[in-house]
Amino acid sequence: MVDSSSLQGARVLVTGGSGFIGRSVISGLTAAGARVRNVDRHAPDRTDLETVVGDLRDADVVERVVTGDLDGIIHLAAQTSVLQSVTQPAAVTQHNVGVTTALLERARTVGVPRFLLASTNAVAGDVGTDTITERTPPRPLTPYGATKAACEMLISGYGASYGMHTCALRFTNVYGRGMTGKDSFVPRLMRAALSGERVQVYGDGTQRRDLVNVADVVDAVLMAWRDEICGPMIVGSGHSISVLDMVAAAREATGAELPVKHVEAKPGEMPAVIVSIERAAGLGYRPQVGLVEGLREVWHEFRAAAPMAVR
Repeated sequence: MVDSSSLQGARVLVTGGSGFIGRSVISGLTAAGARVRNVDRHAPDRTDLETVVGDLRDADVVERVVTGDLDGIIHLAAQTSVLQSVTQPAAVTQHNVGVTTALLERARTVGVPRFLLASTNAVAGDVGTDTITERTPPRPLTPYGATKAACEMLISGYGASYGMHTCALRFTNVYGRGMTGKDSFVPRLMRAALSGERVQVYGDGTQRRDLVNVADVVDAVLMAWRDEICGPMIVGSGHSISVLDMVAAAREATGAELPVKHVEAKPGEMPAVIVSIERAAGLGYRPQVGLVEGLREVWHEFRAAAPMAVR
């Protein structure tokens, strides 16, 4: 576990705190003694949080939640659908780049000293089977990846110009507890295991991905806060496997047959995401949750929640 003593009594704004990753991050922050303010378009499950329900595209909401008493902002709120970014690029840009700009400018105005951004390794684009590091030049394949690259440039500029500690945490594919309402690949595996239906796999299934458990992501976020890390930092498991191997791991975790149906790959599908977590590891980051173990936890939640509609 990360030493999070520096968070004791800290005043932290979490954007998107009612979402999958946000709920776990807030639990980690409050366990470390932080005083958390959550802003989200949806109310959280818990009632013991200071929460503002509102849209961060609204300047009044930004002014209300970003106040001078904050020790920092952890910005998780975003439109994360790659496919939506392809069909609605202007709207996704407004959500991601516009909101980040507004938060940074308000933070500069009132003197908030820290800004942590949830980013993605999609900023790197298609590097084939090369390993992605923090030094890999950004060449995003989709508007979604481009918005995150733009946000990274913004926080870098604000950090250098105004003395903020800014860090872009480049998450790989995050899974784990609390994702029964999601529609990414792991939840699709769980729903297929429940229903007995075939799971759709894009292309031949040999494309490789790095899956990181949300509990390990929380540790990385707390570490980035504690060490006042600046610049980009990749947060993953450091171990990439094929999509077909993910299916095999889900079979082991669920005991279901999970037959596969191959379908045409979508635009922006990368053949491999292979990352180095060397920078994070050098600062003490150690992923703890194995894939099958983590998938079992997700499976238990899906079985308990079934039937659950995607929201």
